[in-house]
Amino acid sequence: MSMPVPLFAAVGTIHGCPINIIRRRNAYFKVSSSMDHHNLSKVKSNSLRVLEWDKLCHSVASFARTSLGRQATKAQLWSLDQTFQESLSLLQETNAAILMHNHDSFILDLTSVDLALVESAIKHARRGLPLDANEAMALLSLLQFVEALQLSLKAAIKQDSDWYKQFMPLSQMITQLVVNRSIIKLIQQVIDEDGSVKDSASSALKKARDQVRTLERKLHQLMDKLIRNETKEAALMVASSVDGRWCISSGTDQPTGFKGLLLSSGSGSIIEPLAAVPLNDELQQARVLVAKAEADVLLMVTEKIQMDLDDIEKSLRTAIQLDMIYARATYSLSYGGTYPNIFLPEDIDGPLMAEPYRSKEKNSQASNPKKEWIFYLPKAYHPLLLQQHREKLSTARKNVRSAAAEIRRRKMQAENMAVKGEAEIDLSSLQKQVRALEEAPPVPVDFFISQKTRVLVITGPNTGGKTICLKTIGLAAMMAKSGLHVLSSESAKVPWFDCVFADIGDEQSLSQSLSTFSGHLKQISEIQLQSTRRSLVLLDEVGAGTNPLEGAALGMSLLESFARSGALLTIATTHHGELKTLKYSNDAFENACMEFDEENFKPTYKILWGVPGRSNAINIAERLGVPSTIVDNARELYGAASAEIDEVIMDMETYKQKFQELIKECRHYLTMSRDLHEKLLVSRRKLQDLGAQQRYKKMRELSEAAAVARSTLHKKVRQLRTSTMKQSQLSKASKRKLANNYKHATAVENEPQGTNMSSSSIQVIKQPQSEKITELPKVGDTVHVSSLGKRATVLKVDTSKEEIVVQAGIMKLKLKATDVQR
Repeated sequence: MSMPVPLFAAVGTIHGCPINIIRRRNAYFKVSSSMDHHNLSKVKSNSLRVLEWDKLCHSVASFARTSLGRQATKAQLWSLDQTFQESLSLLQETNAAILMHNHDSFILDLTSVDLALVESAIKHARRGLPLDANEAMALLSLLQFVEALQLSLKAAIKQDSDWYKQFMPLSQMITQLVVNRSIIKLIQQVIDEDGSVKDSASSALKKARDQVRTLERKLHQLMDKLIRNETKEAALMVASSVDGRWCISSGTDQPTGFKGLLLSSGSGSIIEPLAAVPLNDELQQARVLVAKAEADVLLMVTEKIQMDLDDIEKSLRTAIQLDMIYARATYSLSYGGTYPNIFLPEDIDGPLMAEPYRSKEKNSQASNPKKEWIFYLPKAYHPLLLQQHREKLSTARKNVRSAAAEIRRRKMQAENMAVKGEAEIDLSSLQKQVRALEEAPPVPVDFFISQKTRVLVITGPNTGGKTICLKTIGLAAMMAKSGLHVLSSESAKVPWFDCVFADIGDEQSLSQSLSTFSGHLKQISEIQLQSTRRSLVLLDEVGAGTNPLEGAALGMSLLESFARSGALLTIATTHHGELKTLKYSNDAFENACMEFDEENFKPTYKILWGVPGRSNAINIAERLGVPSTIVDNARELYGAASAEIDEVIMDMETYKQKFQELIKECRHYLTMSRDLHEKLLVSRRKLQDLGAQQRYKKMRELSEAAAVARSTLHKKVRQLRTSTMKQSQLSKASKRKLANNYKHATAVENEPQGTNMSSSSIQVIKQPQSEKITELPKVGDTVHVSSLGKRATVLKVDTSKEEIVVQAGIMKLKLKATDVQR
């Protein structure tokens, strides 16, 4: 069932005046439920063509190392039919290849592998046909390449198991391949590096080749003999092989002294001697045997390969895929690309980002850049302009080197001064060209488009860079979708667009009798019908090519339609000043303009965001010396209201420049603050290290002093223990003496004769007995340690051993009860 869709329905005003614009009340585009796929493909292909996507595809594909890889890269990039998840996978593959390249142990360069010959070998093996030697060698190169990749991956994982995760999905892709070592060994055994079958491949082959060499030797000898026998024409005769048969070529048609078969005549003659005919026949038969033996060897190799044909075919497909990934990675490395964070437009509040594998610390620092932006491309380059500049610079440097070499050559030949002077002038001019190119690289632009913006209007002068900006942003979106790194600084954030539509350039169609204006309208109409809420629309010079008032009104209506129900993001360039006012009545609009240097009368190719552009034609005319009467009349005709608007715009630009200068100054101070903060952190770490060293030094000194004190204390304790033991021995001796005296006194007492004497003796004995400690002290008692000459407190009493533990000051001692006194 068809559904009518209005083309455009809009009524606009310019400076308060109503404008009747193109409006067909009954004109509708009928869109069938089965939309014509041809029209969609045509609009899409036209958009890719005007954005020069084919040139970028060719540039990226040139980094592939095989013909099949280049073809596959071009096909994949041109299709742009990836889903969001497929785009994520492609970006992860590109990032993993860059990591492998930086690891230095992986070789993804397939230059040494002829994948076309491998593909031919697989086709022959599928049909049961024998491979030729070159196909077998190409297959060997592929298997060795895969084996080397697997060994490099295992070595990296053995060094750090985290590499497997970082190299995903390439690590999984490589580990899943199967390489049969027996096939590698077989091909190496039977085929030489130059692509010929080895003599040792089979006994039949060796025998046949030996026979060929013998027959060729005999034929050489025969030919030499026949030529030497020719006395007159010997210098003009030479032996040669014609269709595999050895003959004698003569520079004249004179008859020879030997009989033979004349194969050709004219300016000279070729004769096969009759004596050589049997040997030539045998040689032909021997060569047939050689060819059969070689075919048998190659058939044996083919039968061996047929058993692993599926694994080999998988290796071929993977190799082509790796070559495509290698092309994308090396392109990014060559031009300084950045991994883009892509997200679905409907996930704008919490976008599903495509993040490369990073450590937690790095990931925290490289979080989602500026959540308020839907499109964030700082310092973005147009890839084709950057490539063109590099090629020009490379050519200019090459010309300088060639001119310098030519000057050195002429100096060596000592040519005249005039020529030398001319050469030196040429070299100087070439060097100036190099310096000019080095000093004028492509200017990067910043794209900061907020989430609420649905339509961006860019104004500015001709040749100011508006169209380049459109192409840069369109190519960046398609590069991110197809797995390429975008050419911008870090933290690029790009929405995933299902399609990029563009209307740029002169679309005049002679075949359809359409003017430039009509061609643009037809293209824009189809874009509006086919764009979705996930599309990016790029319109160059919208509303141009017709009456300025009607063009402005039509442009306003178009952009309002896209803002209301059109694509996710529409970016339009224009010269119509009326389109600048849309921002002030609709929050979905945003203004930007290309900066213009009025002092030097040239554009700077930089974008000023939030500022609408203003007309510079009258001011430029005044500065160029146009008579003041003409300038004043032009200003009067232009209108006071427009002049006031331009004056407001000028004030806004001045404010913007001051604001940018303040931002630059703030960034400068912020950088200085960060540097100072880092220096403070370094000083803090140094102070902490110094404090730790001082603490360690003090602890070491205290430990050494404590060790000396412990040693001295132990020495004193040993001395005390020795003294105590000596006193104990003396005490025991005195006790024995007292006991003997007591016994003796008792005996005297029993004798009646010595009454007076015994009394005195008893007194002597009893006196020392009264000083002996009869019981152990208790815990807490105060005793006198005679060896120290100090008082001590009893801490512990061991009644079984008659030992006590006392504390005298800071010392604890274990002593016998007899070593202390109360």
